[in-house]
Amino acid sequence: MGDVTTQSRNNGFIGEIIKPSRGAFTCMINSEIVAVLAVMRRNVRWGVHYVADDDHLEHSLIHSLKELRRKIFSWQHQWPNIDPVEYLQPFLDVIQSDETGASITGVALSSIYKILTIDVLDLDIVNVRVAMHMIIDAVTSCRFEVTDPASEEVVLMKILQVLLACMKSKAATRLSNKHVCMIANTCFRIVHQASSKGELLQRMARHTIHELVRCIFSHLPKICSTEHEMVNGSSLVASGVVGTQNENHMNGSTQLKSGNVGIDESENKEDAQNGEILIMAPFGIPCMVEIFQFLCSLLKVTENIDIGPKSNMIVHDEDVPLFALGLINSAIELGGSLFSKHPKLLAVIQDELFYNLMQFGLSMSPLILSTVCSIVLNLYYHLRIELKVQLEAFISCVLLKLVQSKYGSSYQQQEVAMEALVDLCSQQMFVAEMYANFDCDITYSNVFEDIAYMLSKSAFPVNEPLAAMHILALNGLVSMIKGMAKRTCNELSISEEDSTNYEGYEAFWTFKCLNYNDPSSWIPFVRKMKHIKRKLTIGADHFNRDPKKGLEFLQGIHLLPDKLDPKSVASFFRYTNGLNKNLIGDFLGNHGEFCVHVLHEFSRTFDFHDMTLDSALRVFLGTFRLPGESQKIQRVIEAFAERYYEQSSHIFCDRDAALLLSYSLIMLNTDQHNAQVKKKMTEEDFIRNNRLINGGKDLPRKYLSELYHSIC
Repeated sequence: MGDVTTQSRNNGFIGEIIKPSRGAFTCMINSEIVAVLAVMRRNVRWGVHYVADDDHLEHSLIHSLKELRRKIFSWQHQWPNIDPVEYLQPFLDVIQSDETGASITGVALSSIYKILTIDVLDLDIVNVRVAMHMIIDAVTSCRFEVTDPASEEVVLMKILQVLLACMKSKAATRLSNKHVCMIANTCFRIVHQASSKGELLQRMARHTIHELVRCIFSHLPKICSTEHEMVNGSSLVASGVVGTQNENHMNGSTQLKSGNVGIDESENKEDAQNGEILIMAPFGIPCMVEIFQFLCSLLKVTENIDIGPKSNMIVHDEDVPLFALGLINSAIELGGSLFSKHPKLLAVIQDELFYNLMQFGLSMSPLILSTVCSIVLNLYYHLRIELKVQLEAFISCVLLKLVQSKYGSSYQQQEVAMEALVDLCSQQMFVAEMYANFDCDITYSNVFEDIAYMLSKSAFPVNEPLAAMHILALNGLVSMIKGMAKRTCNELSISEEDSTNYEGYEAFWTFKCLNYNDPSSWIPFVRKMKHIKRKLTIGADHFNRDPKKGLEFLQGIHLLPDKLDPKSVASFFRYTNGLNKNLIGDFLGNHGEFCVHVLHEFSRTFDFHDMTLDSALRVFLGTFRLPGESQKIQRVIEAFAERYYEQSSHIFCDRDAALLLSYSLIMLNTDQHNAQVKKKMTEEDFIRNNRLINGGKDLPRKYLSELYHSIC
């Protein structure tokens, strides 16, 4: 049997596909020409057309196929030097013609598919890049007459086959960002079209999209640099490129293209030039960013539906978010830790993806919740350093609260959330990392302590029979203890005295670890920070009950100096977790001289370099609640504008311009997101309201337009 198998493989019959010989390839092309001509001859439209004097003319499509048939036998010894465009063009013309029926188009697509799958088009072939682009241009603009639904579905399936074969071809690395996005765009359109057709097409379309996403993101390890990353955040600007939010998404016309809205041609010229270079460059990070953003945008299809603890997602269509979440998970599994090497991709995960994961984490559908939890586990494994803030938010605000039924969650939701926490606890370093990175960090919540408390409370039944939840919680506790036990074997004998026994005031927010790679350095550091955090928690509780007495208490435990200074109080407000944000806002907006100094010191703790005005404003106002009095609001926004202008003086000519635009953004935010405002401000209204504010001149229209859309 071994000999037979080997012989068969040598003949190319079993196992790896072998390129056909030159003569065999000639015969194959001839067979495909014959097949297309045979189908065309069935229809009288493609017969000979007679004109005067007994002359007759063949249709141009038939003529080009016959002409190719005459040439191929003379090329037998020249195939490596033949431009593939010459033998592909006649088939592509048939695919693009709107005169052909579905059966003819289907056979031509099958011919292209066969050529792609035998690996004739490899990197050594002359002009292969142009040939691949021509195939995609033709297939994505395929036209044919629909005679019956079944034949239409066959053609759509063949289009999917050909586009996936393009991405799996050896020559796929020669594709441009634009053409990869065109492939994705067309496949998503077919997924939408398939929703009203047969189940077989629906299944194949979705399977093709999954394979396509896996194929695209499998190239991420091969991309060694970010030289093709988007410049200054500019997006791909060609028609048919995957990108922006679509009004109807999967439930409507899925035309996925990006571009800049409402920007003057003169302002957009440079961006268009940059975009043109990017979209025609060999495919890499730019198209991956666009496709990943589009996958995240699919999750926004239900953003107008009230997703919350009491909303029932099962009633609504959970098919689209599940489909999108599955694609996102595949991309993350293949990209893994390499996402961290590409800032644009990482930013999409940190912002858009996690925003949607937090929303869908509260879904009433256990299936959606379990898929979200699988994604979060993958993200923890690959990107936990880059996603510290996001992981804390998801664990604290979704998993722990669902398990404790804080949102009125169902038993199924509680069980899925508990399983997710147990899966996390089973990771080798999870327990130690949670304690060191969150419980010993003054700016974060005590994630380890909260998980341990919840598992301990849930592990044993009280006045109820033993249930699956109790066993899950007990397994989680066992995993935590095992993780700690393994680490104690390698624990260094470092005395706690150096890290916890000290008196006198120290600026706790300035403490730094000298070397995180050296356990003898970072272990004492985290112990010291944990000791300070315990004291801060008590001090924060005192402050929340009475701000004045709270500050005095903090002085007594040496967390603030004996003589209060604005910088220390501002830093206490900025870096202490658990403070009442309303009290901070009232203190910062107060007209007292000391409070005003604290406000300005507080604003100096922010770094707004390379941040847009709206992003900076969000970060600033996220640390406290804006007071209600207009005078207090004015003082706070003035301090913000002064700080932002210091670090972004290239945008504004003076501080007043930053102040006026900041006020305008706050008003726009209220206008757009307050249900009581019926008539919403348009983009033109916003731009008109901010004329001549930059020292008597206008700010760039593009800049204001981007701010408007970001707030909206």
